[in-house]
Amino acid sequence: MNRRHALKLLAGAAAACPLCGGAAQAASAGPHWDYGTGHGGPAHWGQLSADFGACSSGMQQSPIDLKSGVRAELKPVRLAYGQVPLKVVNNGHTIQVDCPDGNAMTVGSETFKLLQFHFHHPSEHRLDGRSFELERHFVHRNGAGDLAVLGVFGAANPVIDAIWRVMPAEAGEAAGQGAIDLNGLLPQERQHFLYHGSLTTPPCSEGVHWRVLPAPMEISREQVARFAALFPTNARPVQELRRRFLLESR
Repeated sequence: MNRRHALKLLAGAAAACPLCGGAAQAASAGPHWDYGTGHGGPAHWGQLSADFGACSSGMQQSPIDLKSGVRAELKPVRLAYGQVPLKVVNNGHTIQVDCPDGNAMTVGSETFKLLQFHFHHPSEHRLDGRSFELERHFVHRNGAGDLAVLGVFGAANPVIDAIWRVMPAEAGEAAGQGAIDLNGLLPQERQHFLYHGSLTTPPCSEGVHWRVLPAPMEISREQVARFAALFPTNARPVQELRRRFLLESR
């Protein structure tokens, strides 16, 4: 990835899911966009700003329907996650938990630091056409500025309960109490899909390494209802795979 593209991708990540700065500032920065059917909805993201052009013209967009993957010997993925302080941000589009240094995903010999994770309802990716109630995205970045996102369907009840107890109701607010163990948010099964895609929110910057674990985790109706009360829908529709490889670990 060249330097110019890396800088553009980082800027896009900051706008889409704030990694730095105040939540209120991030929620109000740039053109208004949402998940509705009107002018600000996904069908029109590409027309809201010149910076959002990839949302309508990009050829490697996310999310996708995970089906007919090619079985392959993929590089091993190691997740070195631990406990993190529970600081929950409502950025106006989702609930996000920022993560300090010390948590990482290693792919082969390449290490990506975990920056934050957030939630989408319903799931953005589909599995053979099936949608799930919730999907969370763990956003990572390596030393070169490349982004790698790990997608997981569903959620683990005890950890989600801790997050839901303190999640702010208003955009721009942040709250926190105690700590959570990130390993409680991961399924034991690490089989995964791999493809090259984009951010799923404006500016929809491409060059994102996607890994999605298809093994869903349990989540209660009550937990889904509590999130949906704040965000009835915050999932981008699936995008065409086009001429991309979708790989599936053996």
